[in-house]
Amino acid sequence: MSTQALPAARTPVRPADPRGTRNTVVLLVFTAITNLADGITKIALPVLATRITSSPGAVSLVALTLTLPWLLASLPVGVLVDRADRRRLLWLANGIRLLAVGALLRIVATGDVTLWALATAGTVLGVAEVIALTSESALVPAIVPRAGRERANAWITGVETAANEFCGPFVGGLLLAAGTGVALGTTWVAYLAAALVLLLLTGRFRAVRTAAAPGSGPARAGRQFTEGLRYLWRHRLLRTMALILTVLCASWGAWLALMPLIAKELMGLSPREYGVVLSALGIGGLVGALTVGRVNRLLGHRWAMFADLVSTLVMMAVPVLTSSLWAVAAAAFLGGMGGTLWSVNARLIAQNIVPDAIMGRFSSAARLLSWGAMPLGAGLIGVLAEAFGIRVAFLVFAAAVAATIPPFLRVVTAGELRGAV
Repeated sequence: MSTQALPAARTPVRPADPRGTRNTVVLLVFTAITNLADGITKIALPVLATRITSSPGAVSLVALTLTLPWLLASLPVGVLVDRADRRRLLWLANGIRLLAVGALLRIVATGDVTLWALATAGTVLGVAEVIALTSESALVPAIVPRAGRERANAWITGVETAANEFCGPFVGGLLLAAGTGVALGTTWVAYLAAALVLLLLTGRFRAVRTAAAPGSGPARAGRQFTEGLRYLWRHRLLRTMALILTVLCASWGAWLALMPLIAKELMGLSPREYGVVLSALGIGGLVGALTVGRVNRLLGHRWAMFADLVSTLVMMAVPVLTSSLWAVAAAAFLGGMGGTLWSVNARLIAQNIVPDAIMGRFSSAARLLSWGAMPLGAGLIGVLAEAFGIRVAFLVFAAAVAATIPPFLRVVTAGELRGAV
């Protein structure tokens, strides 16, 4: 079914809100702080796992737990986001994070760190991330008018990338060198600070309900859970983008899962050096966020998104060809830049098409297919690496990314994008 064949319900026009700019800034600050903390945990948990075991499968298991909740909790969280105050859900997410990191701090202090303890902490933090990111993405179209969404998405994506992929891993590597307790303690303080920042967010942020919007009427609980998924699946453009992103996210999950082991076993890197390698992702992502507007004007939204397919293919293929630190870092830079170009444009397209009443459920459904693939990718590459070696495992994922190019060129056309960007 083409985009034109499925009428897209538009978000109801909101009156001008003088608090919109303030709320946007608050959301950006919250995003920066929480993603900085997330970036630290992203490096801390796998590095802690490598101190316990050298098994690729075990290390990838810990990395898998950070994203596994996208498979298990996305749909019910989406319903919650469309029914509850989205600001309060951000508080809930940070409360969960504080409890998880606090418990992990105590375990590290007593010296009783086990793989199961790391996996449990990763799972709890993953659930909090599902709640936070789904709530945050649903807030954007509520506080930003359509004309300003490309810029707002670029800012938010840039902040996410700079903090999560660049500053977080880099700072995490430095903090781990100073001590695990220092790294986790800094993370706890960051989550607390982010929760306090939300006090500056004003107003009530619930979904706008309209009689025509899908899912706004009484329905069975099961139907509510799948409303966003069914909306996505009926929309040819959104469905194709989600399926392609599923493959890309699985590849990213695989890359992130085994890079700690590659850095330690094949490259002999210290935690600080490993943080520098991961930071190449963030530098590329930051460059992408700063240039996405120009890239869109120069190449068009379609080819800007296509760049992510090419850059992710390069990121997965380079470890097959070489163990050079600089080559892998350069490939990560391209992957980070391409990922940002895709993220900004994909968010813009969805926010301009999907009605506000089901934005939470749509976001959770899309991330169920895409981000939910990250733990699958992390688990699969661990199995492949155990059986055939790390380089063969990366080659499999590189081939999977290459296979997404034909459907992208066939479906994501200028005609399909017309009216959505």
